[in-house]
Amino acid sequence: MAKEKKVKNGHHYDASDISVLEGLDPVRRRPGMYIGTTGPEGMHHLVWEIFDNSRDEAMGGFCDDIEVVLLPDNRIRVADNGRGVPIDIHKKTKVSALETVMTTLHAGGKFGGEGYKVSGGLHGVGASVVNALSIYCKAEVHKDGGKYIQEYSQGKKKASVKKIGFSKLHGTIITFEPDREVFKDIKFDLNTIINHIRQQAYLVKKLKVSIIDAREWDNKKGLDDSDVFYFRDLGLELPSTSFYFEGGLISLIKYYNKFQKPIHDHIFYIEKELDNVMVEIALQYVDDIVDRIIPFANNIHTAEGGTHVTGFRTALTRTLNTYCKKNEMMKDSEGGFTGDDVLEGLTCVISVKLREIQFEGQTKAKLGSMEAQGAVGTIFGEAFTNFLEENPDEAKAIINKSILALKARKAAKAAKDSVLRKGALEGMTLPGKLADCQSKSAEESELFLVEGDSAGGSAKQGRDRRTQAILPLKGKILNVERARIDKMLASKEIRALVIALGTSIGDTFDLEKMRYHKIIIATDADVDGAHIRTLLLTLFYRYFKQVVDAGYIYIAQPPLYKIKRGKEISYAYSDAEKIKIIGKETDVSEIQAVEEAPTPEGVGVPISPEEESVGKEKSSKIHIQRYKGLGEMNPEELWETTMDPAHRVLKKVNIDDAEEANKVFEILMGSEVPPRKSFIQSNAKLAEIDI
Repeated sequence: MAKEKKVKNGHHYDASDISVLEGLDPVRRRPGMYIGTTGPEGMHHLVWEIFDNSRDEAMGGFCDDIEVVLLPDNRIRVADNGRGVPIDIHKKTKVSALETVMTTLHAGGKFGGEGYKVSGGLHGVGASVVNALSIYCKAEVHKDGGKYIQEYSQGKKKASVKKIGFSKLHGTIITFEPDREVFKDIKFDLNTIINHIRQQAYLVKKLKVSIIDAREWDNKKGLDDSDVFYFRDLGLELPSTSFYFEGGLISLIKYYNKFQKPIHDHIFYIEKELDNVMVEIALQYVDDIVDRIIPFANNIHTAEGGTHVTGFRTALTRTLNTYCKKNEMMKDSEGGFTGDDVLEGLTCVISVKLREIQFEGQTKAKLGSMEAQGAVGTIFGEAFTNFLEENPDEAKAIINKSILALKARKAAKAAKDSVLRKGALEGMTLPGKLADCQSKSAEESELFLVEGDSAGGSAKQGRDRRTQAILPLKGKILNVERARIDKMLASKEIRALVIALGTSIGDTFDLEKMRYHKIIIATDADVDGAHIRTLLLTLFYRYFKQVVDAGYIYIAQPPLYKIKRGKEISYAYSDAEKIKIIGKETDVSEIQAVEEAPTPEGVGVPISPEEESVGKEKSSKIHIQRYKGLGEMNPEELWETTMDPAHRVLKKVNIDDAEEANKVFEILMGSEVPPRKSFIQSNAKLAEIDI
């Protein structure tokens, strides 16, 4: 008998070493494979998965009313008046169809047959994944005259499906609470949910969608939401938002461009089917230097694009080049338009619907169906050619916009090449004002962008020299809202930042060369600080979007107050926190506001010998110092409150934050007066004035 072979390290490897994950265990073991991340985006993805199931019912014509409720204890409730999930016994699983779709991967009604002709959910994992990643989940189905429920925890049923009463209604209610073992920071963002659902309401005509924020609901009356189908039927006065649109994509284009100046009034629109692919496109050019392409596939927002976007860009570039050449609107020496030229200032919504749809990845961020590329290219190319021929004035405005972009692109390239030749970006010399860190590892290195030399001096002295670099920014950086790359690189402050980052910029940008994996914006807690912070966020959104996507941008949260009572020192990061520290019942006479800057020892108010001799009664007086800027802190204070990883408060910036900052900046710094006036009037009541 042959002797058993052993591997070199002595470890025996056989079938017993092979793990087989059953049920929903793969989801809990590797949640990122199914929802992308266990951060805020992944947590909100749970809402999209359940909402998409209801939305698919609406796309099929079976539902016209969806309600999303944010409940206390981080629970989400989604109700729709669709057909209701089947509750009869499934032939293969031998359990209820409801239990099957809630507890089994790759089980659903969207793989074939006539249940759904078009749907966004096709992997059959949405509801089951949400269930697997929830500490609590309940499905309530109204169907065939009955009311049925089943509850789950971490993907496992608590009991079988049971009928609890009769009902004349039809539809499904899913309530879930994300599991803290999976999601460490559970906090749903109302604006994120509203923005997502607003898009869906535009895309599905005649669908009513409501969002109710019931997180602060104090249920003293002991009301039970299971007594009603829609939460709104409880008759509570709670913040709510509803959407209902009949204008479709044209209405969505108007919404995106409400603070923009269109260069042509007539919004292009086409809806047509080719080879079983329904294509719907609306677009309008505005006076801006960035593009906004918002693609959807079966009403799923494909943020990473895909074949439908490729088909559109190719057809757009070809159509405008052909029209321009045919009408001799550009010299031969200018060459032709590139894709970037024709996209500048474009706002476009692309929506395709396919029966057998393929996405790249479970999160459905990118469309992979090749038939969409050809259908979009053919339908849009023909329709947009006719649009240009029938609207010569608008065609001229669009062509002139693209010609201007072409010339600006060539000028920007020449300017950048000039800068590169001089070694400003590629040279190894770092900016003189940069106090770099000792570490060469980008993963552990941090770059603090501070406001002015005063804060820069304190930060340089208080930092951890091994991992923390400091770059002071003098004054307010260039407004890049409408600045092209050639003008940007002429700015000393921006050029210093680009060099410090190490990534270069434009078509030579390389994220792999990023020198720091934490870029921390540390500005003062005043109006100027907020302005500088918005300028920086706009810069990153415009020219370093990959850095934002990678999660490398943070905003520091310095304290607003230093509170000293005797020898005890505390820091408050908000007015509410200040009140909590000093106590609501504290007599005003016991509080001394401190205006002057701290002494080198970090004491807000020097204590005289006379005061020291008074005793315990005097020493209990509370001294409050309001920090107006980081420069008022000495190095020790700045380190302790804002720079020390063990105690500081940082807010990670996501692309939605940067996009929102960009939108606000477009309004406040743009050339159009009415949007700016409207914004100021609408938000004036929310302003906090520090006198």
